Amino acid sequence: MPAGPFPAMLPLLLALAEPAANAAPEGPIEGLKHTFEHFGVEPKFVLFQTISFLILFAVVYKFGVKPTIATMEERNKKIESGLKNAEETQVRLTAAAQESAQLIKNAQLEASKVVEEARKVAKEFADKQNAEATARAADTLAKAQQAIELEHKKMLNEARSEIARLVVKTTEQVLAKKLTEADRAAYNDAASKELSAI
Repeated sequence: MPAGPFPAMLPLLLALAEPAANAAPEGPIEGLKHTFEHFGVEPKFVLFQTISFLILFAVVYKFGVKPTIATMEERNKKIESGLKNAEETQVRLTAAAQESAQLIKNAQLEASKVVEEARKVAKEFADKQNAEATARAADTLAKAQQAIELEHKKMLNEARSEIARLVVKTTEQVLAKKLTEADRAAYNDAASKELSAI
């Protein structure tokens, strides 16, 4: 009984070495063929497996790898397009913000101008109204003074007439005689002159 693995393998190695020693020298292709056959590899099966592998590779590439690459490229294009759109949108937003700020500033300036113009118009209107009110008051005062003067003259004239009548009547009573119209007119005239001098 052998004591280890080496004595059991010894007959196998000798069996392999014996045909190699007895064989005539072969070319590299023949040697390769014998080596494949020795290990149980049949060249026709290797050829079939290679063809099967190539067919499988072609199918996997056409239906798996190629669509995946196309999908990835399309996704990359979409991502690039999205980034480009985001940058353009950012630029547009910045421009819109600047434009709206300018519009607000212009609107504030315009509103200030309108308010200032309204104040100016209101002041001019108030001044005009005050001037017109002052003119109306002065006109009313002048008319009132004229009316007072006319009333005063009228009252004086009425008082003179009444005083002259009283003077004539008193004179008639003092003289105890009836005055003629000519006497009356003379006395009235004299009384009016006297009263006018007062």
